[in-house]
Amino acid sequence: MSAVKQTPQAERHRGKPARFNRGPGQSVARYVRGVIVRYALLLLVLIIAIGPFVWQVSTSLKGPLENVSAMPPQFIPQDPTFANYRSVGETIPLFRYLMNSTIVAGAVMVGNCLFASMAGYALARMRFKGRNSLFALMIASMIIPFEVIMISVFMVARDLGLVNTLAGVALPSLVGILSIFIMRQGFLSLSKEVEEAAYIDGAGDWRTFWRIGLPSVKGSMAVVAILSFMNGWDDFLWPLIILRDPEVFTLTVGLVFLENAFTADQRLVAAGTIIAILPVLVLFAVFQKHFFKGVGHSAVKG
Repeated sequence: MSAVKQTPQAERHRGKPARFNRGPGQSVARYVRGVIVRYALLLLVLIIAIGPFVWQVSTSLKGPLENVSAMPPQFIPQDPTFANYRSVGETIPLFRYLMNSTIVAGAVMVGNCLFASMAGYALARMRFKGRNSLFALMIASMIIPFEVIMISVFMVARDLGLVNTLAGVALPSLVGILSIFIMRQGFLSLSKEVEEAAYIDGAGDWRTFWRIGLPSVKGSMAVVAILSFMNGWDDFLWPLIILRDPEVFTLTVGLVFLENAFTADQRLVAAGTIIAILPVLVLFAVFQKHFFKGVGHSAVKG
C-alpha cells in the first residue's frame, strides 16, 4: 500500500504543540477572562478610591441613634437627616472660615495662574543663558519637603509682619514649581510660525505673551487653577502654624474644633469634611473639560 502523501501545511504543523490548533471558542473564552480580570481590577481601584468618601457622606447623614462604627459598614443610613450639617454651623463660625479659605485659595489660584504663566513662557519660548540649568534646578527642588524649609519660611513671614494674617497663609503658595512645569509644557506646544508672525508685526515678548501665548494654553491654565485652588483650600499644616486668632482661621484649621468638642460624635466631623470638599468638587465640575484637555496637552511635549 502506498503511503499517503503529506501536504505542505501538514508538514509544517506536524510535531508542533496543540496550542497552535486552538479553535475560535477557546480564543473567545480567553478574551472574556481578560475582560473580567480587567474590570475586576478597575472595580477594586474604584472601591479603594471612592469608598472612604462614600462612607463619610453616609456618616454625615446618619441619625443620633445609628451606629457609625458598625462592622461591616452600613453605607445606607436608616434615618437620613441633614441635622449634622446644621450642627456644624452652630458649633463653629462656618461661614467665616469658609470666607477665609476662599480668600486664601483664590489668592493662591490667581498667583499661580499669573506667575507660573510668566515663568513657564520664559522657560519655554525665550532664549537666555542657563535656561535649561535653571529649569532642572527648579524641578530638583520639588523633592524638598515643605517641612524642611518651614522654619525659615515662618521667620521670613514674621519679619514681614505676616504672622496671624491670611496674606501670610497664601504667600508661600503663590507660585509652585509644578504650576510652572505645567505651563511650560503648554507653551512648548505653541506654533513657532505664529510666534514669528507676531514678532514680524511688531509685537514684543510681553504682547505676544498676552495676546497669543495665554489664549493658546487655556487647558493648562485650567489645570493650574484647579490644582492650586485645591492646594490653598486643603492646606492644614502651614495655616495651623502661622495663624493664632480664631477670627482668621481657615476651614481646615477650624474643623479641628469639631473633633475636640465632639470627640465621640463622628457625624459632625464627617459633615464638616463634606462641607470642606464641596467647593473643590464644584470647581472641578465647572472646569473638568479644560482640565482633561490641559493634561493631554501637557503630556505631548517633554
